[in-house]
Formats: sequence, C-alpha cells, structure tokens
Amino acid sequence: MLKLIICSIVQCVFLASGQVFLKLALAKMDKFCWTWKFFRDLALNWQLAASGLSMVMASLIWFYILKHNDLSLAYPLISISYIFGTFAAVFIFHETVTPTRWIGVLFIMIGVGFLTRQG
Repeated sequence: MLKLIICSIVQCVFLASGQVFLKLALAKMDKFCWTWKFFRDLALNWQLAASGLSMVMASLIWFYILKHNDLSLAYPLISISYIFGTFAAVFIFHETVTPTRWIGVLFIMIGVGFLTRQG
C-alpha cells in the first residue's frame, strides 16, 4: 500500500505541475491567431514544453499504478492532485482560496485517508 501511496503522490505532483506550467504558458501567450509569430512563440514557450513533459511523466506513472493496482482504489487517489493544485493556486498564483474550498480540500484528504486505510 505504501508503494501505491508514494506513486500516487508523485503522479499527482506531476499532474498538478503540468497544470501550473500550462497556466503559466497561457498567461505568457498573446490572443490566439493564425499567424507565424503566434505559432513561433508557442513553439518557443518553455512552460508549455514543461507542461507536456509533466503530463507525460504523470501518464507513465499512471500506467504503472493501473498495471499493479485495482482501479477502484487507484482512480480516487488522483484526487490528491486537487490538493496540490489548491496549494499551487495560493503559493504560485497568489489566489485567494475561500474557507469553503479549504473544507473541500480537507474532505479530499479525509477521503484519501479512508481509501488507503487497511482493515
């Protein structure tokens, strides 16, 4: 079980990182248009490349998790990425997270605790 939890946490860090890099990449981009400059800027956007790489890493770890664990246990553990995403919103993007959302994060954490409980 410990191996699944560690793999799930690492996979969720990559998932959340991919979304953070994607948001950073999109913030850096101009409005979408069918011009050479837009696609050149897109190709040179390192945050977009980092987002893709993070998603690939998350997928590879997910393949491993699915191969060796029940879907009914593994799939709900993806919700850990919501926890990391919320913390990224606060610490990277300086967003305000309402108490209601923090309660939701707490419920996710409690749910993960129930899922991984042995017995």
